[in-house]
Amino acid sequence: MTRKNNNDSIAPDQENKPAEEASATATNASETVEPTVEESSAQPQPSSPDSATPAKFEEKQGKRGVKLGTIAIIISLLIGGGITFQMQQKNAHYQAQINALQSQLEQTQNNLQSQLASTQQQAIAKATEVTHRAETILEQQQKSIESLQVAVADVKGRRPNDWLLAEADYLVKLAGRKLFLEHDAVSATKLMESADLRIAALNDPSLVPLRKSMANDITKLKTIPLIDREGLVLRITALQQQVDSLPLANALLPEAEQVEKVVVSEDMNDWQNNLMTSLKDFSENFITFRSRDGNVIPLLSPQQHFYLKENIKAKLETAIKAVYVEQQEIYTTALATADKWSATFFNQDSNEVVEFNKALELLSKQKVQVEYPVKLETQQQLSDVIRERLRREVTTFVTEEN
Repeated sequence: MTRKNNNDSIAPDQENKPAEEASATATNASETVEPTVEESSAQPQPSSPDSATPAKFEEKQGKRGVKLGTIAIIISLLIGGGITFQMQQKNAHYQAQINALQSQLEQTQNNLQSQLASTQQQAIAKATEVTHRAETILEQQQKSIESLQVAVADVKGRRPNDWLLAEADYLVKLAGRKLFLEHDAVSATKLMESADLRIAALNDPSLVPLRKSMANDITKLKTIPLIDREGLVLRITALQQQVDSLPLANALLPEAEQVEKVVVSEDMNDWQNNLMTSLKDFSENFITFRSRDGNVIPLLSPQQHFYLKENIKAKLETAIKAVYVEQQEIYTTALATADKWSATFFNQDSNEVVEFNKALELLSKQKVQVEYPVKLETQQQLSDVIRERLRREVTTFVTEEN
């Protein structure tokens, strides 16, 4: 009875346990049943119907334990499969991340390589630029050193008479500017003569060819004809101011026919003709008749008269400008046009108009254009002499330093 009660008490407890503890319960049940079986085998089994109940119960408990074990195995397999599936997914995810990281790493390496190549090119270009700049600075410094050497040699080896040579060079260059830029032959001649005096004061026989060239240049300058430009301009300006006072012709009539004057004859038989001739000569003292064939130009209006005078003034102004720029053709054409207009539209019986026309004709014959020498021989020879002396002094200075 004790076993039965124990088994009865175990059965409800096992039924109330959860499925998770089924296997443990089955193990305990088997352990509990074993001594019962042993005891039952040691004792004779009763033949009563109550002896079959524990065996059935034990069989049921064994089947239940097998089921629970099977269920536990299935659950374990499911859990292991799920874990395996999750692990595979994680591995695939990790592999994708690894592939992305590898591609990113490759891209980063490519970028680094391109940046490195660009940086190298920039560094090379910068180094080349710095090198060129340094070379340029070195060249400038070398030139400065050479110029300083020349200056030192000039100061060290200069002789007092060399200042006269420098003054002569300055005067010759100034004469060239006066001649070619200002067309002032008089000033250029004076400057060349002053330069020749400086060269003569050196008393150097090696400068005889230089003085010969200077003499040739001075002779050429003295042969240049002198033009009194200021006098021409003043005379043209005076005529320009006189235009407003010139009288205008009343009418421009054609030339009258030349009529031969009849002379009284000494023949008495021509007394009638002589009488008519005498009467005609007497009547001309009161009334004169002249016949003219041709077109008569009418009087100019005040406006046309104003324009005529302004145009003549403009032509005289053109002649003044031509004097300064030495353009002979423009000068002659302008004065000839003014003379023609004066002879056509002004009163030729007026003494003012006659003198005005004479002055224009005289001025138109003046020369305002002069041929100047192309260059002065002395300039190049004097520069060569100074360069040769300076180079000789520099060579001596460098030799002494070495």
